[in-house]
Amino acid sequence: MTGWGRYKGYNIASLRKDIISGTIVGVIAIPLGMAFAIASGVKPEYGIYTTIVAGILISLIGGSKFQIGGPTGAFIPILFAIAMQYGYENLLIAGMMAGVFLVLMGALKLGVLIKFIPKPVTIGFTAGIAVIIFSGQVANFLGLKDMERHESFVDNMKEIGIHISTINIYSILTAAICLIVVILTIRFAPRIPGSLIGLLCATVLAALFFSGKVTTIGSAYGAIPNTLPSFHFPVITWDRIVTLIRPAFVIAMLGSIESLLSAVVADGMTGTRHNSNRELIGQGVANIIAPMFGGIPATGAIARTATNIKSGAVSPVSGIVHGIVVFLILLLFAPYASSIPLAAMAPILMVVAWNMSERKQFLHLLKIKTGDSLVLAITFLLTVFADLALAVEVGLILAVILFVKRMGEVHLVSKVLPDPTSVKVGAHMVTESHDCPQIGIYNVEGPLFFGAAYRFDNTMPGYGSDHPNIILLRMGKVPFMDTTGEANLAGLMKQLQKTGGKLMISDIQSQPLDLLKKTGLYEAIGAEQFYDHTGEAINVALGALDYNKCIGCTHSAFRECKALSGLDEAGSLRGLKVVSKPVVARELSGGI
Repeated sequence: MTGWGRYKGYNIASLRKDIISGTIVGVIAIPLGMAFAIASGVKPEYGIYTTIVAGILISLIGGSKFQIGGPTGAFIPILFAIAMQYGYENLLIAGMMAGVFLVLMGALKLGVLIKFIPKPVTIGFTAGIAVIIFSGQVANFLGLKDMERHESFVDNMKEIGIHISTINIYSILTAAICLIVVILTIRFAPRIPGSLIGLLCATVLAALFFSGKVTTIGSAYGAIPNTLPSFHFPVITWDRIVTLIRPAFVIAMLGSIESLLSAVVADGMTGTRHNSNRELIGQGVANIIAPMFGGIPATGAIARTATNIKSGAVSPVSGIVHGIVVFLILLLFAPYASSIPLAAMAPILMVVAWNMSERKQFLHLLKIKTGDSLVLAITFLLTVFADLALAVEVGLILAVILFVKRMGEVHLVSKVLPDPTSVKVGAHMVTESHDCPQIGIYNVEGPLFFGAAYRFDNTMPGYGSDHPNIILLRMGKVPFMDTTGEANLAGLMKQLQKTGGKLMISDIQSQPLDLLKKTGLYEAIGAEQFYDHTGEAINVALGALDYNKCIGCTHSAFRECKALSGLDEAGSLRGLKVVSKPVVARELSGGI
């Protein structure tokens, strides 16, 4: 979809719908933006700045008509770790670097590759992130005092245990009020922004009945300014780039996954199609510019995007309106936000964590007890107990190893012989007493690549006078071959040529054939040794037999064998005319 194509047929009625939907989403985004910022270890206003700047740019430049961008829960663990370890200034630089990565990914048209990340990996780290977000709000929910936040999940749990005696009953009441309102709103009035209503109810009740007894945004972080920050370009040095390149790459990968997943969800709800590469570029530009205004990394937000669509959005204008509405609310109501209790923010994030946990799919994958279950469990545990970057890296490596193993198991090599009753070949025809000592015919099925090389080598016969000197490979079911597979064929050919034998190939598909031509193995084997049909190849193989070895052979692998085994010492056929095309080959050539 082109940029202007997203506005095709746009009119006043469309603008009215976009203003309504953008306003609704903008109101929802305010508490979420502040909550995500606080959970990420930065001031709440930085979440609002991100919502405004990144939200507008993602809608303006991105590849989806309905995408709503801003800070999201998925970023919380990685952003908190960066803020803790490197500081806020370096967090901004990491966000800008991630933006550059995203732009490059879009420019290189890598958007489609994000879809190939295995489901167990995405579910594993998403569930792990949900656990971290949920557990990170326990302290605010309980109103614990003198808490120190750590990067480690275990350390944070220990911190809660150490300070559990400082529970504030007023914080629990405030959080419970917000949670109850949010749940009831979601259950009975899903179109109403439950997070905002819950926040307002909890804030008003806390101000009326628990004034001064619960920690608020103002008491913890100071007053929220009602203006955008002045433009500031972070000081970028080579040392900072080297230090932050890994976390920046993780931000880019996570942002690309979530934004494209959100765009896919939007496509499913509206019947449209997004431009994945354009979306990555839009996300990248937003993440480059937002830090210049104090914004933290942003991506497409699935829940807000879905709300945008359900509220009647028609075009990206709704996303732009959403950013403008947030800015206007910041100008008019910022001073009042300082009175919001932190305990009222906790249930909002807990509900977000619960919704993003993918709990049903998580449990389903665990129950099936396959290799995917192992990938899921390890990714999840590393996300919770180590860090997201390591979890994604290990999860992807395990998924690749599992894929290679599975593909190797799919690869089958079986020795076959003609079945006179069906004019085809089959492995059931090969027995100890029914086999040809001189010709070995093999069905090769599945991709012939490095993961299947051992199966191919193990199935091929040995070399020497006791083994077939003519090998025919039926490769009609080999869709793909890599250079390792090519090396297997080359080794087989060289061994056969040393003993005066030959390698024959029939029914080969285009990709393996093209590879053999590129490497020169096609010419080394000989173009005349490649056949369109197995029957034709068998005909040539029978003509190349050492008839002296056929004398007295009792295997009867082919129809000609009975006659050939009766050759006299002079090499003449007893009672059989030599024909140019043996009967078996003529019958089989059409069927195989």
